[in-house]
Amino acid sequence: MTFVDLAPSAQELRHVRYLFTDIDDTLTTEGKLLPSTYEALWELSRAGIAVVPVTGGSAGWCEHIVRAWPVAAVIGESGAYAVMRRNGEVVFEYWENGALQGERQRQHLGAIEKLISEKGGTFKIAHDQVFRLADVAIDIQGHNTRDVEDLASDIRAMGGTVAISSIHINTWIGVYDKRAMSERLLTGMFEVDPAELPSVTAFVGDSRNDAPMFGFIRNSFGVGNILPVLPYLQHVPRWISSQPAGLGFADIASTILNARTECTDS
Repeated sequence: MTFVDLAPSAQELRHVRYLFTDIDDTLTTEGKLLPSTYEALWELSRAGIAVVPVTGGSAGWCEHIVRAWPVAAVIGESGAYAVMRRNGEVVFEYWENGALQGERQRQHLGAIEKLISEKGGTFKIAHDQVFRLADVAIDIQGHNTRDVEDLASDIRAMGGTVAISSIHINTWIGVYDKRAMSERLLTGMFEVDPAELPSVTAFVGDSRNDAPMFGFIRNSFGVGNILPVLPYLQHVPRWISSQPAGLGFADIASTILNARTECTDS
């Protein structure tokens, strides 16, 4: 594997046990999960590395993933909840309270629909909104950066929290984000000592809403398609793969797995 900058050393990655990753345009390539990417998820799982997708995706998407993919949990709707299997059952653990977050979403959706209409209706609510439990997703594909920024600014002025991915503006009422729920999952469900977090975690992402994770997890990677959005990130990945999207993820997975082997053999 090659990196845009210096490659990580095996020593830096040898203790990684938890790999958090974005999904859209990080695991997926043009909307598809490539065979090499899916196999990389299985290889990580077989090696004892817990994979946790962290996504702005909807509850329906998250439930499918935790049922069908080799993952330990899924964080959905930008940190609104974590989804996991417990005693054979799929369990949603909300940031606050499911009913409260749902009521906030209902009111926020009405306000967003009104705002979009007032702006001429060029933006549309995402088609999977019906499967969402806490946030509102707005399709941004085909829109220029300035128009997306203007809409995001208007939403913030309404009191909404905003995260911009490669495909959506995700917005909600609440103080959580991908980082906050990831930290809660690590120290709660996984019972990781906070002092160990820098060495046992890694993260892979591609877009602006991944910036909090790049700032939180020391062993942070970007796939190659992140390069155009780097100027917009408050925190940037430590390493960037030369390969884009799912191909980049597969290479990063190999790098992490090889680091274990190299350190064991040395």
